[in-house]
Amino acid sequence: MVVARRRLTARPGLPAPGELLNALPAALIVIDPDGLVRDANAAAENLLNHSRAALCGRMLADTLVLPLDYLERGEPGAAIALYDVPLMTVRGQRFRADFIVTTLPDRPGWTLLTLHHGGAGHSMGHRLERSGGIRTAIGAAGMLAHEIKNPLSGIRGAAQLLEQDVPADAQGLTRLIQAEVDRIAALIDQMEGFTDTRPLPVAAENIYPILDHVRQLAARGFAAGVAVHERYDPSLPPAMLNRAAMIQILINLIKNAAEAAGKNGLITLTTAYRHGVSVSIGHSPGRLPLPIELCVIDDGPGAPVELAEHMFDPFVSGRPEGRGLGLALVDKLVRDMGGLVQYAREGTPERTVFRLLLPRAAEG
Repeated sequence: MVVARRRLTARPGLPAPGELLNALPAALIVIDPDGLVRDANAAAENLLNHSRAALCGRMLADTLVLPLDYLERGEPGAAIALYDVPLMTVRGQRFRADFIVTTLPDRPGWTLLTLHHGGAGHSMGHRLERSGGIRTAIGAAGMLAHEIKNPLSGIRGAAQLLEQDVPADAQGLTRLIQAEVDRIAALIDQMEGFTDTRPLPVAAENIYPILDHVRQLAARGFAAGVAVHERYDPSLPPAMLNRAAMIQILINLIKNAAEAAGKNGLITLTTAYRHGVSVSIGHSPGRLPLPIELCVIDDGPGAPVELAEHMFDPFVSGRPEGRGLGLALVDKLVRDMGGLVQYAREGTPERTVFRLLLPRAAEG
C-alpha cells in the first residue's frame, strides 16, 4: 500500500517559515560542514551587529570569538550546550548567552547554533549563584525558624494538658491547636533544611533505583491515580549525587507535577545523556560538565507568566495554599550536588518540564 505524503505548503494568510524564524527572540545561525555560516535570523543580526549578508559565507570565527569548549570538541559538528557563557564579537562587543549547538537531522555535519542572550543561568529562576535578596531571605528564614521553634513545643504541651481537663465537646479545640502547631513545626523543619549551609556529601549513584523508590512512594500517596510514563536511557552511567537529597528533590518535583496535572493528567519521567552540556560555577576557572539529564514532565498549565522567572526563589508560589519553599529547596539541593535545575514550557502541545542536569561519576 502506498501512503501519499501531505505536502507542506504555506496556506494563504499563514506566515512563511522565514518570517517565523525572524520573529524568534533567540539568535539562530546555520553552519555548514566547512564551518561557514549559511543563514541567520534577525535576532542573530541584532546580537552580533552584522547583517545576514555579512554573516553568510564567512566562518563563524570571523564574527564571534568562539568558546574554547566549542573549539575543543572531539568531533566536528557534534552537539554541545554551554550555559551562561561570556562571549565577545571580533569587534569587542561583550555579552553573556547560552551557547547551544544542535545537529540537523539528515544533514551530516550541518549544525544550528542558538544564542540565548542573557543565559539560562540567569533566567527562569535557576541561577547558579544566590542573589543578595535570596541570601537575605535565607538568613531571615533561619532566624525565624530558630526563634519560633522553641516556644512551639511549649504551646503543644500546654494544649495536651488542657485536653485532659476540658469537657469532651471542647477537646476538638485543643486538638486543633496541636494540629496547627504540628503544621507550623513541619514548615519550620522545611525552612531549616533550606537554610542548612553545610557541605552536602555526594557519591556515585545509579539514579534508577532512586527513581523507582520515589515512584512507588508517589503511587501510594501524593500521586495516586495519576498516570506516570517512563522514557529512560538504559545505558545512563552513574551520577554524582546525594541519595537522600535526590529523593527529596524528586518527591517535591513529582508532587508538584501531580498537583498540576490532576487525576486525568500525565507525568512523564525521562533520562538522557547529553554530550557537551557544561556550566560555569561562580568565579572558578573552567566549566563543570553536567551530562546526566533527568526530566519530570507534566501536562498541567504551567506557572503563571509573572512567576516564571522567580520559580526557584523562596516564598514564591502560584498556589494560594503554597508556601514557596519546595522549589527553592530543590534548587538549593541540586546546586549543593554541583548540578543545575531548569524550568521550561516545551513541546506541542506545551508541557511543563523540570530538567535536572547532574555531574557524571568518574569512571573507576
